[in-house]
Amino acid sequence: MAPGGAPGAARPVVSFGEPEGYDDRARPRPLGLRVRPRVAAAAACVVLGLGLIGGALTGSWLIGEPGEAGPNDTFAAAGGLWHSVPVDQLFPPTVEGQGAGPGGADRTWTRIAVAPDSGCEAAFDPLLRKALTSVGCERLLRATYTDATQSYVTTVGLLFTKADAAAMSSLSTRFKAEGLGKRADLMPRPYAAKDTVAADFGPEQRASWTVSVLTDAPVVVYAVSGWADGRTVDDPQPAEDAMESGTTTAPAQAGLGNEAQGLADRIERGLRKTVSSPTEKPS
Repeated sequence: MAPGGAPGAARPVVSFGEPEGYDDRARPRPLGLRVRPRVAAAAACVVLGLGLIGGALTGSWLIGEPGEAGPNDTFAAAGGLWHSVPVDQLFPPTVEGQGAGPGGADRTWTRIAVAPDSGCEAAFDPLLRKALTSVGCERLLRATYTDATQSYVTTVGLLFTKADAAAMSSLSTRFKAEGLGKRADLMPRPYAAKDTVAADFGPEQRASWTVSVLTDAPVVVYAVSGWADGRTVDDPQPAEDAMESGTTTAPAQAGLGNEAQGLADRIERGLRKTVSSPTEKPS
């Protein structure tokens, strides 16, 4: 009853405000709002977490799994093999050529000499050197092999270029379109090692050859073959033609196209294997 009020008068309406607490600065705050910041913070964490997970997934889709090398990495790795891989891995002392000879006969090549790594000045005839100018010459590695009977000698080379993938692809297209790999004036030169059966293996003894411009590595692989007795060859023939069935030229009949192509193919395969597993020891 209000003071001075008459008996039976209506009670006044009394309202209570929200209880107050204190924040970290000792300022009053409604206790009823305490839960809301926590809820908001939790929600923010959920959103942030989802965003990070989504970003990580997107990144993995774009760049691949950790440790998984892409084409660019493989191409770059191949370009450095000339100074990071032992010579016995690039040019094994013995190379087996199952089915590499004429009619599918097996071949075995034995390395008889390895040339000092060098530039390209003396390794190619002028026109071939000019044709390779667009990719440059980082380093040239060469080795000479002989067959099991020591009747034939073959020099195989790995030209490591300075080119990127686009330049290598362009050169490969040009070699195929213009038939540069079959031109006798674009033959690579042999490596004639003294005091070996290849001592007389000079430019005049070249009988068959092959040149392969790789597009997945900055490398040109080539091989050139001839007789071990030093005989001159008046009409050398590209390996691809000499290996055709029914060809009756002297290089074809002797299987010198098979010698060049078979050895070049196996050195190239070894190079690709080394790129995919550079730490693997040679067998």
